Amino acid sequence: MKRILNVVEYNKASSWTRLANNLLDLIVIYAINYLLSIMFNLLYEVTSIEFFYFYSNGNIIWQLFIGNFNYCVYYFLMENFLDGRTVAKYITGTKVISTDGTKPTTQQIFYRSLSRIVPFDGISFLGVNGWHDSWSDTRVINIKNYQAEIQAKREIEDLGKKEIA
Repeated sequence: MKRILNVVEYNKASSWTRLANNLLDLIVIYAINYLLSIMFNLLYEVTSIEFFYFYSNGNIIWQLFIGNFNYCVYYFLMENFLDGRTVAKYITGTKVISTDGTKPTTQQIFYRSLSRIVPFDGISFLGVNGWHDSWSDTRVINIKNYQAEIQAKREIEDLGKKEIA
């Protein structure tokens, strides 16, 4: 278990912000799935390969598998390669950070993304921490508040240090 810094805990995003993140990212994911369905239907028309047909016209088990797969891939790619942010996190000014204040590792982002498949995980953040936060030792923070507090702590630590002119 990683160390949990107070500065990270004090600057966690509110439940309302987390809800907004969830809803905005769902809209983006639905749009991506819709576009992928159109693309795969066109590919099926051109190639007659059954996989392309099943992508958007398969049974309910297949649809759940594809939906969860796309959901995990979206969050993993966005949070791993965009510095802990998704489209919604850019809009709301939040980001994912490790509980020790460092950038989350690829493994943490993978666990975080994979744990989103658990039913009702999307509303688990209404408690103290979301399951995907707790299981991956990460938190979603308000960037401006976090950076302001880090800056204030640095300034306090710098008081009394000898300045070289």
